[in-house]
Amino acid sequence: MIQEVIVTTTNKDGSTHIAPMGIRKESGLIIISPFKPSATLENIQRNKSAVINRVDDVRVFAGCLTGHKDWSLAPTEKIKDKRLEMALSHLELCLERFEDDELRPQFYFKQIIEINHKPFQGFSRAQYAVLEAAILVSRLRMLTKEKIEQEVEYLKIAIDKTAGENEKVAWGWLMESIKQYRQVSTQEKTV
Repeated sequence: MIQEVIVTTTNKDGSTHIAPMGIRKESGLIIISPFKPSATLENIQRNKSAVINRVDDVRVFAGCLTGHKDWSLAPTEKIKDKRLEMALSHLELCLERFEDDELRPQFYFKQIIEINHKPFQGFSRAQYAVLEAAILVSRLRMLTKEKIEQEVEYLKIAIDKTAGENEKVAWGWLMESIKQYRQVSTQEKTV
């Protein structure tokens, strides 16, 4: 099972890198598999640590993919990283082992501590739709125009029926990103 979370890691300059990522568990370890190249990959290789942030504000997922990354941070308890202040819970991780791969290496982490900050109230259909649209935006170059349009049309049903203000904002960011991608793709084809 893959869980969609926000991973925070520390950049070389000490700033915090925030990235949406699917993680999984295996034999008591947490596996993070960032794409090559990526800041998350470089930060984990350098620092041997990461933080899993569980959030219910889907703007963070959409924002990471669309350039809206100004989220308040808080210190962690046991490792030298930061977590999202809005996190419902966070896990601090220490690297146990690494398996290289040409596309997506796998980092196996031991959980050092897990802290719950607020209860999880559940996701609305609109929140799920934003998560799916964020994944779609992260893979635009891999999909046909028809597939993108089909997915957006279907996901928009949940947005129209159940979205609150945060979901509407996140959806808007993602739709703008798709629009910009289409414009660039069209320009490249005419050149």
